[in-house]
Amino acid sequence: MKSKKFALLIVLSLLLAGCDRSEQENHSHSHGAKHKIVVTTPSVKDVTVTQQYVCQIRSQKHIKVCALEIGYIEEIPIREGQYVNKGDLLFRLLPTIYQAKLETELAEVQIATLEFNNCNRLFKDKVVSQNEVALHQAKLAKATAKAKLAEAEVGFTTIRAPFSGIVDRLHEQVGSLVKEGDVLTTLSDNQIMWVYFNVPEARYLEYMNDAGKSKDLEKIELILADGSKYRHLGKIGAIEAKFNNETGNIPFRADFPNPDKLLRHGQTGNIQINQFVKDAMVIPQRASYETLDKRYVYVVDQEGIAHQREVKISHELDDIFVINSGLKAGERIVLEGVAQIHDGEKIEYEVHSPDKVLPNQKRHAE
Repeated sequence: MKSKKFALLIVLSLLLAGCDRSEQENHSHSHGAKHKIVVTTPSVKDVTVTQQYVCQIRSQKHIKVCALEIGYIEEIPIREGQYVNKGDLLFRLLPTIYQAKLETELAEVQIATLEFNNCNRLFKDKVVSQNEVALHQAKLAKATAKAKLAEAEVGFTTIRAPFSGIVDRLHEQVGSLVKEGDVLTTLSDNQIMWVYFNVPEARYLEYMNDAGKSKDLEKIELILADGSKYRHLGKIGAIEAKFNNETGNIPFRADFPNPDKLLRHGQTGNIQINQFVKDAMVIPQRASYETLDKRYVYVVDQEGIAHQREVKISHELDDIFVINSGLKAGERIVLEGVAQIHDGEKIEYEVHSPDKVLPNQKRHAE
């Protein structure tokens, strides 16, 4: 019995020893993998940089249609959402009072005309003076002016479209009493849409520097709310005169044709500007790290010592950074193992060419 227990203890000891060796080997392998450092160099290549901005879509013309006189609405020959042409009747107010006033003023014109003609005949017969004729002439002119004013007031009871466009919601209905200045509806000309977006000062300076040099800046794309791309390209139509001191942005306006009537006043979306950058220096995003809002990389010198260095990023793409300053072509930077090393540490590494590294960024991330 004792010999069986002794044999069992020997077997357990051998098993525990094997486990210890296995753990040591696994630790050794993981320790070696931990210190595997991969180094590459920046790549200089032509890239297309895409800048995206939230935007507000506005009609080229969008106005409030208001009542010009007080009165009851007699007729509304239009429907909400209807397309109307310039000059089409939108609203008609009951013109009874204004028509009566016009007829009264026209009668005053007739009276003043008769008096002027009679006075002018008497003047020829040398019965009255020239001043009397001038007085009646002035009365006739006054009566004529008042008649024209009354005629204009009658015209104000008929409200027509000042331009072709789409009628919005009707704020009043037939029979409603409206006062001068009351909003009856709005009218939108959607042939050309004005799309407004805010651009940071740095991007504004970049745009002004490249304006006229790159045709890519003329190809403005619009991404709609459902993520689809609007089929027509736009162009920069205007830049406002001043920056917003609180945000540091300046409003831009891009003009888009709207032949399909897809865009409407008040829509939102995203503006996309594609800019071609020649001979840009790019590095994989995973070759850098961020500390206190600054971006750093580890540069490896000839002795294999890693030095921390700040870099300035001009553009951020899907998986690469476009470097503005901080690196030179041919310098070696740490690609893998950035979190395992320290500034001034001598490292052992293997070098991968940028031509091999850059095409595999997405696959590596997955």
